[in-house]
Amino acid sequence: MSNTTQLAAIILAAGQGTRMQSNLPKVLHPVAGRSMLGHVLALSETVLASRRVVVVGPNMPIVEEAARKQAPDARIALQVKQQGTADAVKAARSEMDGFSGDVIILYADTPLVRPETLQAMLAARRSGASAVVLGFRPADPSPYGRLVMNAENGLDAIIESKDCTPEQRAIGLCNSGVMAVDGAVLFSLLDEVGNKNAKGEYYLTDIIAIARKRGLDCAAIEAEADEVLGVNSRVELSQAEAILQNRLRVAAMLNGATLLDPSTVYFSHDTRLGRDVVVGQNVVFGPGVTVADGAQIKPFSHLEGANVSAAAEIGPYGRLRPGANIGKGAKIGNFVEVKAASIEAGAKVSHLSYIGDARVGAGANVGAGTITCNYDGFEKHFTDIGAGAFIGSNTCLVAPVKVGDGAYTGSGSVITKDVSPDALALVRPQQIEKAGWAARFRARFSGKKSGHG
Repeated sequence: MSNTTQLAAIILAAGQGTRMQSNLPKVLHPVAGRSMLGHVLALSETVLASRRVVVVGPNMPIVEEAARKQAPDARIALQVKQQGTADAVKAARSEMDGFSGDVIILYADTPLVRPETLQAMLAARRSGASAVVLGFRPADPSPYGRLVMNAENGLDAIIESKDCTPEQRAIGLCNSGVMAVDGAVLFSLLDEVGNKNAKGEYYLTDIIAIARKRGLDCAAIEAEADEVLGVNSRVELSQAEAILQNRLRVAAMLNGATLLDPSTVYFSHDTRLGRDVVVGQNVVFGPGVTVADGAQIKPFSHLEGANVSAAAEIGPYGRLRPGANIGKGAKIGNFVEVKAASIEAGAKVSHLSYIGDARVGAGANVGAGTITCNYDGFEKHFTDIGAGAFIGSNTCLVAPVKVGDGAYTGSGSVITKDVSPDALALVRPQQIEKAGWAARFRARFSGKKSGHG
């Protein structure tokens, strides 16, 4: 979208969210691995907002910290008392000083609004409307403010549900709260808002009627109800999660991935899948995962903070933790966990192994039950397995240690020293055999058993 007109975003995040029954502020609860506030900040960035103001309530440093972590340029404004949405927007006045471009007003508990919807609102604003409201048609409109349209399809007023007449309650088009307003008039409109209503609060919605009395045009843009879902409880949080997961699944398939059972695959907001990736049933992608073309993620695998290269195979029951980098054509098999490790091209870790803080060289084979013993109780240490090495089953590699290119370790070995390239390292006692011992043992104990009847 062109940014010929300056754009600011005011994000309302001061609500306590008591219905969430949580010590965590409502807007920091995650949807698809990102806080609701994070989703709205990302949305404001997508539409090229040059100034972003997050309005927080008293004693909410964690919200301020989260906002600044994701958007270091974000400005923070304090709403001292919870006196309604108009009061919340007015709290941003000092941070908006000198700004006269377009202003979008967003809610940090409404994380599903699409960029294209805001673009449509801004287009309507720039076509002459002083204020544009995002409306929707819920199945049950009773809790929501109604959008009162005029004969020219302009917006005349927003009436809160508790203040509606019977005729106004029959209106199906409702207010989502999201607005795009001409910044040159926003705060002068807010200054005229009173609190003579059923709640005794200062409603942002009143600026529409005030603008119309000034002879200013107002408009409404309509969105799907799912897009403007506001989250006030854990139930609504789960609904938002379900909506966004479905969006992410559809997007992945449209971009060339195959999901064998889409409803059982869970994405993070930033999951990236290449073309011809195949994802099996019951796979979970945590934040920070990229999967390149042609890779296979088999059922019941869990990935987070990992990169999977082209044609690699993960699972079934594979676990990739942060810092896992899986090379081209490499294989991570069932019940294998990889953390902060590079598994290079063509290497295989096929069964029941833990590889952490390590490198597994190209073409190496790691046998079942192998463990990189990377932690000494105080620090993490590195294991380096060379290209083409063969690690025998049930090997413990006590880091820091290096296994050279092409080297072998015998099954059951505990490797505490570096292994030279192309050498065989065996660390286990000599096998001793006592002929006939088992038969004598059984005979001795079978007599005792028969005596007890």
